[in-house]
Amino acid sequence: MFNPVLVHQTRSIRTILPLSKPFLHGNGNVFRQIQSSPSFKKGPKIRLGSVPSNSVKAMADTAVSNGVTAVVTVRPPINPLTAGGQVIDDVEDLFSKSLQLELVSAKDESNGNAKIKGVVVKDCEVQYEAEFQVPVDFGEIGAILVVNEHALEMYLKDIVLDGLPSGLVTITCESWVQPNTSKDPRIFFTNKSYLPSKTPNGLQKLRYAELVNLRGNGEGERQKADRIYDYDVYNDLGDPDEDEELKRPVLGGKQHPYPRRCRTGRPHCKTDEASEERVPSKSLIPISPYVPRDEEFSAIKETTFVIRGLFGQLRSLIPNLKAEFVDTDGFPNFTEIDKLFREGVKIKDAEFWKSLLPGFVEEIKDIGDFFLRFTSPETFKRDRFFWFRDEEFARETLAGLNPCSIRLITEWPLKSSLDPKIYGPSESAITTEMIESEIKGCTTVKEALNQKKLFILDYHDLFLPYVEQVRELGDRTLYGSRTVFYLNPDGTLRPLAIELTRPPMDGKPQWKQAFTPSSDSTKSWLWKLAKAHVLAHDSGYHQLISHWLRTHCSVEPYAIAAHRQLSAMHPINRLLKPHFRYTMEINSLARQSLINAGGVIESTFLPGKYSMLLSSIIYDKQWRFDHQALPQDLISRGMAAKDPSSPHGLKLTIEDYPFAQDGLDLWDIIKQWVTDYVSHYYPDPSLVESDEELQAWWTEIRTVGHGDKQDETWWPVLNSPKDLIDTITSIVWVASGLHAAVNFGQYEYAAYFPNRPTIARANMPNEDPSDDEWQIFFERPEAALLTTFPNQRQATAVISVLDVLSAHSPDEDYLGKYMEPAWGEDKIIKGAFEKFQGRLMELKGIINLRNADKNLKNRHGAGSLPYELLMPLADKSGVTGKGVPYSISI
Repeated sequence: MFNPVLVHQTRSIRTILPLSKPFLHGNGNVFRQIQSSPSFKKGPKIRLGSVPSNSVKAMADTAVSNGVTAVVTVRPPINPLTAGGQVIDDVEDLFSKSLQLELVSAKDESNGNAKIKGVVVKDCEVQYEAEFQVPVDFGEIGAILVVNEHALEMYLKDIVLDGLPSGLVTITCESWVQPNTSKDPRIFFTNKSYLPSKTPNGLQKLRYAELVNLRGNGEGERQKADRIYDYDVYNDLGDPDEDEELKRPVLGGKQHPYPRRCRTGRPHCKTDEASEERVPSKSLIPISPYVPRDEEFSAIKETTFVIRGLFGQLRSLIPNLKAEFVDTDGFPNFTEIDKLFREGVKIKDAEFWKSLLPGFVEEIKDIGDFFLRFTSPETFKRDRFFWFRDEEFARETLAGLNPCSIRLITEWPLKSSLDPKIYGPSESAITTEMIESEIKGCTTVKEALNQKKLFILDYHDLFLPYVEQVRELGDRTLYGSRTVFYLNPDGTLRPLAIELTRPPMDGKPQWKQAFTPSSDSTKSWLWKLAKAHVLAHDSGYHQLISHWLRTHCSVEPYAIAAHRQLSAMHPINRLLKPHFRYTMEINSLARQSLINAGGVIESTFLPGKYSMLLSSIIYDKQWRFDHQALPQDLISRGMAAKDPSSPHGLKLTIEDYPFAQDGLDLWDIIKQWVTDYVSHYYPDPSLVESDEELQAWWTEIRTVGHGDKQDETWWPVLNSPKDLIDTITSIVWVASGLHAAVNFGQYEYAAYFPNRPTIARANMPNEDPSDDEWQIFFERPEAALLTTFPNQRQATAVISVLDVLSAHSPDEDYLGKYMEPAWGEDKIIKGAFEKFQGRLMELKGIINLRNADKNLKNRHGAGSLPYELLMPLADKSGVTGKGVPYSISI
């Protein structure tokens, strides 16, 4: 029978200190009261009254109890006068209101000593204190309930309980607690992890209740303060109410399969019921669509204002560029391109550019003009002509920005799988004779295939169906393309041939031609132009697929499902939590400023308005969860084969493949850490299959988050610890290593855009040319190349965006740098993490040794960048080209 232990205590402490601003570490005149409730039942809220100084009264019905002090740490926002987007205009609120705490025993709820309530008030050091008299038979603390009586939300870092027989108990909160208008307290569990079947009786109802709170009911528009995780399709990219031309198809569903995003519940557009209204873009403070409150960039991090501000400015980038560069022609010569990084270009709206790129705007005081000058990327500093060399073109397929597309050729001749009645003859223009002529008798094509020496970048069938539509946009062109490479004896690749194809259109038959390097000047320039087209194709694929789809977009459903189905005290939730940090908000900002209709990606990358639709098609055709594991990805592309005698159990087809070499080392380190962690919590294999939260999480990912692919047979099942280890390792790898590899080198490799043009504006000069057009090319082929490259407006936009996307924040959470508090609570997990850290430091040394090895020519050579994208830690913030964060947060 419920038999509460009554505790009556009032106490007051007055502290006289100089008055200062609230939330600052300079102190204020604070009146702090500590008071415990005599009641365990819901009743009138306890109000603090005037208490005589130095008076202490205590009475309890139990003779034996422990004095326990609870210290609540509240982190102030970076801007101390704002919280939750509100301006603090009532300083008295900070000091006259309180928090309410309620301890929850992990013992059976029938125990009469189950709950004790205390009331505390914030002191001058952003810490709250409460004192409890806890009966000795209260049992282990399992959770704490918090009520915020302030008018504003508060960010709780942690709560530390001191005085318990078991020693200090830390409850990590790292969460915003809203003002208690609903009278429902927030639930925070201790750092001790429990599988559902191991949950103490006293916590079972709270465990379930918290999950129900996070799921919501799928109705209504979400508000900023909400903590509800739910799914929706990508119906918020277009803006048909603003302009019919900005209407975009809904991504997600049978017609356009796609992963799901976080639901916001915003109203639908007036002119298109299928589309969701967009967040207003003209607000002074950048506003992102709803994400659950704790998924937002925390106001305690410097990252918050930097990233939000930059993304807010990106929304204005295209309009400002139209004003700055009226002329949409290309650069007249390469000197003008180089000026972007040397002298700079004159700008009109200096204030806008200062807000977006503060370090790149310079004033020439003698004349009062402002110039925008970009930092020279390291590639350009080392070798001005790095982009011109075929060797660099080939090297970057293995050690550059998009090392995930190169694949082994296993069948010859090359053929298209597209319908020849629609797209023309399927046979490739790259012939056996052409290839054997290029390798000059070293081997035959048949021998090269047997020896695994022919490789391909293949964007033929993916892009060919969209050639006509993209060309109709008017400011760009497109081909289907194939590029064949040969593996040299020294482990480097050599490009042999490029095929460009235009389907039948405008009453003309299919146009298809193959280009090869040549000493003939005309053929040599045609080769350079064909290479520019291929690089534009690769840039588009990289940004839309390798980067956005495979990392940002695909990971969001994992995070949503984790919050909905895995309790905060579930060990797998705590393992994955740092790998999902801020991903939902950065994706939300991307939908507002980057991948939206008329945004930066559509304006500056090759597929234009069809960019996101193309990513849906490729998701449908190519994306498989099992291939997100690095070993399986390499095997599927023919870049590795299973070999138990080789490191990692794989033999690389190209041994000097920097992305694969460093990536497999990192993969193994991650997998060992995950193995140690999972094995600790699932010592009995049957615990995986019987874990209802875990199974619900995985089922929801398959049937809802990636529900358009739920019937695929390649989805793994979670029947054993090994299944779970493989699955978690894949998710961690994508969120950390893969994203680092395809994101943080963008400025270094693509800022000097001739190396990686994001768009091709002109057709090949030999595609149905008139006599005059051919003569112009013949007399000044350099002009044809410059006309193909992005114009000034497009180039400036791309460089600006790449600088934002490639930079590490000063407070970056690098993989293995910090231990999650819950991991440190368990000695075995703490030891496993320390081993994880040690292996990451070893990897840093291994990568440095590889980059210094003269025999590894794909990462060591005159003018070449060393491969550091999978170096675990960066030694500084900003654009470094190295460092692997825990999560996708930029």
